[in-house]
Amino acid sequence: MSDLSTAYQNGTGKNALTVALIGPHDQRRRAFGTVLSQRGNVTVQEFTSYPAELEHLPKILIQHYNVIVIDAESDPEAAFNLAETVCGGGHTAVMAYSSQADVKQAIRFMRIGVREFFTFPFDTKEVSDALARAAEQEPVQPKNGRSVSRVFVFLGTKGGCGVTALASNFAIALMQESERSTLLIDLGLPLGDAAINLGMTTEFSVANALQDTSRLDGNFLRTLLANHASGLSVLAAPSDFRYDPRVEEDAINKLLSVARQSFENVVIDAGTRIDLLNTSIFEESSTVYLVTQVGISELRNANRMITQFFSRRADSLQIVLNRYKPGTLLFDDKHIEKALTRPMQWRIPDDWASARRTQNTATAMALDDSPISLAIRQMARAAYGITAEKEEKKRLFGLFR
Repeated sequence: MSDLSTAYQNGTGKNALTVALIGPHDQRRRAFGTVLSQRGNVTVQEFTSYPAELEHLPKILIQHYNVIVIDAESDPEAAFNLAETVCGGGHTAVMAYSSQADVKQAIRFMRIGVREFFTFPFDTKEVSDALARAAEQEPVQPKNGRSVSRVFVFLGTKGGCGVTALASNFAIALMQESERSTLLIDLGLPLGDAAINLGMTTEFSVANALQDTSRLDGNFLRTLLANHASGLSVLAAPSDFRYDPRVEEDAINKLLSVARQSFENVVIDAGTRIDLLNTSIFEESSTVYLVTQVGISELRNANRMITQFFSRRADSLQIVLNRYKPGTLLFDDKHIEKALTRPMQWRIPDDWASARRTQNTATAMALDDSPISLAIRQMARAAYGITAEKEEKKRLFGLFR
């Protein structure tokens, strides 16, 4: 990002705001800056380019500015990545502007937490009201070292593939390996059983979050969560059929946005719900674990889903072959990968005895010492790039500490 282009101040006081205005297009940036300057108690600092690196600079912006306004038009992807990084910090109000009234673009930005999206010609009162709301709203304070939240989605090619067992135990392993706050959301409606799988009883469910999204914020979300003994937070599925799973996409998007602002990891058990593909759950930034088994119907479904919905995804789509037992399969790995149109990343062993034991004792498999738990922990470590070398350094550091 370039150095300061223009800075101007218009008063101080209780509701004074510091605004970072970021936009390569001089005319649009100056037009928006003029509107900003007409509101009292605001200090505006202009930047003439997007940041080249997103690792450190957004943290500086978050520390020094109450509001960050981004030109969404000059380079839409760079603007979106910057907005997503800053929104992930959960500390500042993020707004965007464009000369075009592009509804899809506005919705895309709002999904990640952008509060306002303005189009030219900029309305002075509209901008002033937005700044007033930003001044009155208490910012969400992120934990020290908070990074952009990550989303991991488990989707099955057929009912009974073991999606819930993998998602719930992966969430525990991910929380422990990454040492970051983690939330598991059960969207396998209306019969999701992630909580039961973990031996938990819950008072509230995802239905409470989705039925009244006007109330949904970080504080309200936390009142709906159940806490597993491992420290994992769980938003369970409803326990009856009274809830209609055909909710609006906006409600799902709002839930994910609030969850990402409150937790560093969000794991979603999507069951077999391909009807959620148009929601923000399946954004390109999400890692999707497509769970299947070795069977004609499962592999056929996997092939159809990959070619129709995920053909453009690369590393963000991970193929998980569950209940894998080499030597007893109808097809070898070569034929399986040919059916899937791409290599498998994960093979979860068929360890019926361990799975049955953990079910009978209501103990999470991730906390057990078994081939299944080892495979799931390897998945969690890979999700955070934790290599054997990094793991050894972490262990040694723990011993010295």
